[in-house]
Amino acid sequence: MKLKTFSKGGIHPSENKISRNAAIEVLPLTNRAFIPLSQSLGAPSVPVVAKGDSVKVGQLIAKGEAFISSNIHSSFSGKVAAFDTVYDASGYKKPCIVIDVEGDEWLETIDRTTEIKREITAAKDEIITSVKEHGIVGMGGAAFPTHVKLMPPPDKKAEILIINGVECEPYLTADHRLMLEHGEEILIGTTIIMKALNVQQAVIGIENNKPDAIEHLQKLAINYQGITIQALQLKYPQGAEKQLIKAITKREVPSGKLPIEVGAVVNNLGSTFAVYEALQKNKPLIDRVVTVTGKDVKKPSNFMVRIGTPISELVEATGGFPESTRKIISGGPMMGKAMVSLEAPVTKGTSGVLLMNDHEDLRNPSTNCIRCGKCVDACPMGLEPYLLSTFSQKKDFDMLENHNIMDCIECGCCQFTCPAYQPLLDWIRVGKSKVGLIIRNRAKK
Repeated sequence: MKLKTFSKGGIHPSENKISRNAAIEVLPLTNRAFIPLSQSLGAPSVPVVAKGDSVKVGQLIAKGEAFISSNIHSSFSGKVAAFDTVYDASGYKKPCIVIDVEGDEWLETIDRTTEIKREITAAKDEIITSVKEHGIVGMGGAAFPTHVKLMPPPDKKAEILIINGVECEPYLTADHRLMLEHGEEILIGTTIIMKALNVQQAVIGIENNKPDAIEHLQKLAINYQGITIQALQLKYPQGAEKQLIKAITKREVPSGKLPIEVGAVVNNLGSTFAVYEALQKNKPLIDRVVTVTGKDVKKPSNFMVRIGTPISELVEATGGFPESTRKIISGGPMMGKAMVSLEAPVTKGTSGVLLMNDHEDLRNPSTNCIRCGKCVDACPMGLEPYLLSTFSQKKDFDMLENHNIMDCIECGCCQFTCPAYQPLLDWIRVGKSKVGLIIRNRAKK
């Protein structure tokens, strides 16, 4: 099979997939859970329980009332102890529901057996409703509500479904393990989404550093009509939506537009597994696979973790906090964010926890930009990072908008390649945040 990739920009950071052979383990239950009310792109969810209420696993505890929002279900059984705030991965305090865990009592309507259910009985509208009710979101990081993706505008038609099994971010292996251990469920989930979108073609894209997953899914896919497995060249950030579309279809999503503009819908592999569980098992999104890794971690692992579990408990399960740890990253080293507290809980978008040692975390002192153009060559969006960084430092937000800063996917390729060690992405993130706010405020007028 010919390997594909996107054509513009990209880099090749060290893979460091040191947890690739670690089978998924179920993490023991915590004693106290902290379930944030904002776990998706869009509006926070609104609580539907009160302090002192008893809840079961899978019970709705907060409703996503806005169109772009998501329902939140209890990952544990016990009592609602408080409505409080908890640190998120970025270090901000966010509202949450605190649950004192008592036992492990599930809603009786959830099928907890390991039997694979292959027959799909739900109609298109039933699938979309179920995905919304079960709180499924994109689990690769952006946490975009999945039901919205399944409802393209009337004037747009989906032609192809792309399942993102790339996992190009260094260190992370959660999706790799899901493909190996739950491959058939992923294919059934893909078929369900195809039915919801009324498309006849689906492609699961996987980078060729996962030959075992490619081979495994290719064998299984023989029995699933319309689904093909596409091996991809190694190239970061191939897991980004627009780059993956370009690699597989050769179509380019226009600036400021969504994938549906070129007839594509992209769904994360973990979310596809969650769709299977929602439709075939009536199980809400209450847990997910999280990679916990690092070069000095005693036992790099992939855990199936209940949402709301403090990240400190994942670190303890890998053998504790290495003395050499300098920084803890939520996600991977390229797009992840440094954490300020291990009190932060696992959320629907938590893909990994990386413990970086004091050698990896060192930043070289930055020097003057020499206009070498390496950041421009590396940018997969065709932007000029050195220029955006300069405008951001000067607070020239009009120029930032005119130079398409909102197209930046914050992949970090520019900063990775800079020989002057300029903090390009840091400044671009600052400018992008401000320009985004300006655009939103302008739209309200």
